Amino acid sequence: MPEVAAYLNAIGTAVPDHDIHHAFIAWAQARIEDERAAKLFARMAGRSGIEHRWSVLRRTNDGGSPVSAEGFYAKPHLPGTAARMRLYAKEAPKLGIAAIKALAAQVPITGVTHFVVASCTGFVAPGVDQIIARQIGLHPSIERLLIGFMGCYAAVAALRTARHIVRSEPEARVLVLCVELSTLHLQAESEVEPLLAMLQFGDGAAAAMVTAEPKGFAIGQPFATTLPDSQELIRWDVTDSGFAMHLSGEVPGRIAAGLADPTFASAATGGRAPGEIDGWAVHAGGRSILDAVEHSLGLAPEALAASRSVLAANGNMSSATLMFVLARLLAGPPVRDGVALAFGPGLAAEGFGFRSVG
Repeated sequence: MPEVAAYLNAIGTAVPDHDIHHAFIAWAQARIEDERAAKLFARMAGRSGIEHRWSVLRRTNDGGSPVSAEGFYAKPHLPGTAARMRLYAKEAPKLGIAAIKALAAQVPITGVTHFVVASCTGFVAPGVDQIIARQIGLHPSIERLLIGFMGCYAAVAALRTARHIVRSEPEARVLVLCVELSTLHLQAESEVEPLLAMLQFGDGAAAAMVTAEPKGFAIGQPFATTLPDSQELIRWDVTDSGFAMHLSGEVPGRIAAGLADPTFASAATGGRAPGEIDGWAVHAGGRSILDAVEHSLGLAPEALAASRSVLAANGNMSSATLMFVLARLLAGPPVRDGVALAFGPGLAAEGFGFRSVG
């Protein structure tokens, strides 16, 4: 009996309509007291490769941003975790449904048998998966899975899970959703490194349909590996004032050093030689991370064009980001041998191979 393949048929994406990138940079700049450090921050922010980041946080009555007077972050003490989670419970389903509607404009979302949701920027019970399933009218009998707190490579885990489901149940129609509200977690920092880390993140959602129908991308063999002694480099800490992201400035260098090692590089690309790969979907975790991947693997400047475009237009949307990159690659040209690759807490690299069909 021939082996069943799983296909990523289409992806729909959504971001909020409030661009907070430059307002947040100005807020962070004002928090740095040391003049030299402030100049360093401004220089690094200008070189980030990010032009826009979008937030579910509303404009004030006079059109101001969340860090302006009367904004969500304008109080003497930043909001507590409870206030941030109330917003997550309200806004994450809205943004997720917007992405599902964008998907429905491309492929039918009827007959869904499984619903896999990835999100690491909030928690609510009943889960965001159950809230969305009810609001979009999915049948109560569908199987749901919520993947939480895996960070930037959670899209790989979600699509990998969908692949396993379809390969074991060929009639399955798996709806996959990544929804992240990273801007709910601004912290009262005044040092350059944590401010730069925070000011990469934006909000976004992406929905995909995975089935046995040969359309879109065939999802190949998943892979995963971890850099030794790197578990403290990327970390989320749950605090009384939201989730504090720790993203060490050492991350790009450690990734570059890892990819320079043939054993790690082979594990991080599923055993593929970089020269054989004509489609790169690398999580846009930051300009320096993309630079590290490009230079370490000897890629042509245009190889990561889709990732850099997503970074410029949206910033780092945690798990949703990789799906945005895949959506751009789905638009063509066809990919003969592609690799989806994301880095996250661990420090781990996870991904899968893919190729165009039809």
